[in-house]
Amino acid sequence: MSTELQPSKLGTKEHWNQVYAEELTNFQEIGDEGEIWSAISSTLSTMNFGLIWKETRFGEESVEKMVDWSLEHVPPSLNPSVLEVGSGNGTLLFALAEAGYTQKLLSGIDYSGDAVNLARNVAQTRDAAEVTFTECDFLEDDPSLLPSMENTNPLACWDLILDKGTYDAIALGRKDETGKSPAARYPARVARLLKPGGIFLITSCNFTEEELKQSFVTEETGLIYHSRIQHPTFSFGGHTGSSVSSVAFRRPV
Repeated sequence: MSTELQPSKLGTKEHWNQVYAEELTNFQEIGDEGEIWSAISSTLSTMNFGLIWKETRFGEESVEKMVDWSLEHVPPSLNPSVLEVGSGNGTLLFALAEAGYTQKLLSGIDYSGDAVNLARNVAQTRDAAEVTFTECDFLEDDPSLLPSMENTNPLACWDLILDKGTYDAIALGRKDETGKSPAARYPARVARLLKPGGIFLITSCNFTEEELKQSFVTEETGLIYHSRIQHPTFSFGGHTGSSVSSVAFRRPV
């Protein structure tokens, strides 16, 4: 991971507990499902209106692109088991359910209990009550198996794992005594949960495509590059790039 991100409140569980507690209250009082926190730019710490508005728009576009990519590469006809790491209010999984994926095979985990409660409440209004949401600290615990997985290996059991900003947020967490970001532990934990042939799709606004490849295509993970999602580009100072990167990695068969 070549981008050096400084620890921020956006990388703390306390911050996200507060965010989702407020959004859960708003949903219960006025039916507001909350924001699509699909990626966390460190510049958001300024918390000005323009950045917040841009973040919401970016989230909606990312969900659409990730669903379109899934339909092309891991279609519902394959009955894939799908895990979203850091599912928040469940928007991405609800979009997959609407696109035809089997609800009983969709699972979202989040380390914020209020995020899980929010997603479960929203599911009741989205005709998506069979989508599973559970509280889980991904760096410390393995996700619970779905009922259909009862006789399978608790590891190497997911066909598709999705991340829309969780890796970004983890990278903003407090570094350990050796100066390592908690995100350094993330790639290997993803890889161990994928079935042979399974795919991990990540969307990030803090890391470039090349940086994601450097972090996830390693001897430790055994993952290989699969494909990418094209996002709008911009030019500045003679360089062309994108503020968003979406890259897919596959565990070889």
